[in-house]
Amino acid sequence: MHTDESSHNGIMCYTSKGSCPCAHRTGQVEKESFNCIRHITSAPKFMLSILSPVTFTNIGKELAPRVENADLKRLPTRSEIVEELKQMGVIAGPMIWLGLLLYGKMVTSMFFLGRLGELELAAGSLAVGLANITCYSVLSGLALGMEPICGQAFGAKKWSLIGLALQRTILVLLCVCLPIGFLWINMYRILIWCGQDANLSSLASTYLLYSLPDLLAQAILNPLRIYLRTQTMTSPLTICTFVAVFLHLFINYALVNALGLGIKGVALAASLTDFNLVLFILMYLWIFRIYEKTWEGWSTECLRDWKPLLYLAVPSCLSVCLEWWWYELMIVFSSFMVDGKAAVAAMGILIQTTSLVYIFPSSLSLAVSTRVGNELGANQPVKARFSMQVALGCATILAMLAMTFTTTMRHIWGRIFTDDRYILHLVAMSMPIVGLCELGNCPQTAGCGVLRGSARPTTGANINLGSFYIVGLPVALVLGPKVGFVGLWCGLLAAQVACATLMFCVLRRTDWNVQAIRAKELMLANRADVNRTIAPAAVQNACQIEREELEALISFKMESTESLA
Repeated sequence: MHTDESSHNGIMCYTSKGSCPCAHRTGQVEKESFNCIRHITSAPKFMLSILSPVTFTNIGKELAPRVENADLKRLPTRSEIVEELKQMGVIAGPMIWLGLLLYGKMVTSMFFLGRLGELELAAGSLAVGLANITCYSVLSGLALGMEPICGQAFGAKKWSLIGLALQRTILVLLCVCLPIGFLWINMYRILIWCGQDANLSSLASTYLLYSLPDLLAQAILNPLRIYLRTQTMTSPLTICTFVAVFLHLFINYALVNALGLGIKGVALAASLTDFNLVLFILMYLWIFRIYEKTWEGWSTECLRDWKPLLYLAVPSCLSVCLEWWWYELMIVFSSFMVDGKAAVAAMGILIQTTSLVYIFPSSLSLAVSTRVGNELGANQPVKARFSMQVALGCATILAMLAMTFTTTMRHIWGRIFTDDRYILHLVAMSMPIVGLCELGNCPQTAGCGVLRGSARPTTGANINLGSFYIVGLPVALVLGPKVGFVGLWCGLLAAQVACATLMFCVLRRTDWNVQAIRAKELMLANRADVNRTIAPAAVQNACQIEREELEALISFKMESTESLA
């Protein structure tokens, strides 16, 4: 055994004789037959993946070539498709109901805001938009960093990693809530500085101030949802959400009508509903003892080694925000049209429509992310690929249905929201383009789920950045002033086409053997991070336990690295 602190950063290097270049440099050779941990857990200049500091760096020509699996080149059989649809449906079905319930919660809040008056509705809408940009998109995106860790750990039956990822993610989100809260407290000054109306700014900032408790609820709720979903336990989420949203109606009535709190009551009702949902989920976990395998209690380990989680959380956050913020920008751009008020109203109706339609591909995306993560964690790259293929097939069907819905309902749908003829004209004129957007949006949303499940959030972030802001934004800025309102949606159409095309190319070139290796790396990264904090003797024991896994991993020759980027 030897330690070369100058090159190893103090990490013990266990090696077999003659197998480690470190031993050749130092002249020290270990008698035990261990593989060199150092060359798997360090050397960041060789890192081909952003997910963790664990990667392969010293795989020479003497290693056996990667074995090609013929199953990775064939299509799934009918029975395999049916089986995959069943497993995916167990996850996606409840998630669809969950999405519809959350949509109902939002509609309920907007209903009570509308009853308060036009100014309150405008201020509440502005506040919700600001909250989406500054908080909800950020927290939900960061929470997705734990998704591949938990999904692959569940497939690999490494239960303790799931609980540890949950603890770390909650702490990360709580830390992020501090600057968000400070921003919300000063939102009135910011809006006035931006030139907003004083009355509108005052009410919007009031809504955000009374939504501050929701930051704490969201910091716990987002990780809890992923914690359950990655273990394929989505029915508890739906049941708890149904009860919470049902109570949301009565909470709004009590605070807004009975107590007369106005816009403050709407904000407090949303926060209380989220706290109720957290409470119901925790009660469900405790009553049915679902947590016993994965939760070993709060540990000081959750305070250390956030790096693997942040490697996944930050690009996941960017990927979510880049797409989410685009729709907020669409509302801003529409305000500069010739008839800005009508354009903003029409844009709001269309975005609400896309939000409703998005529930279905989004649920499919969450399902395929869980399935791909579970199968890669279980070292089943063939099944992971089948999950991707089935999900993309389902997404194509959903896209056709969405296009049919938006096209056939273009003269009817807008009447649910307004009777203004010009707004109805803008909505009817744009709905077919919205349908064309869904032809790209549904498959690319499912593809994003595949990337999340295989721990490739940076790829998704790059695709969204290039598609929405390098392709879509210039098209919208050019066609908007020339064509008008429809030109903005043409920009979104260009973005969705580019996004779907890039996503297809990435998924088509994915090496699923490599993704199975990366899943192993992710599990070892988290275990190595824990092992570094204990005594060297315990590290040696851990190396002995993992030796067979490590030998299996390095038996593959890394022929393709594109999918590691």
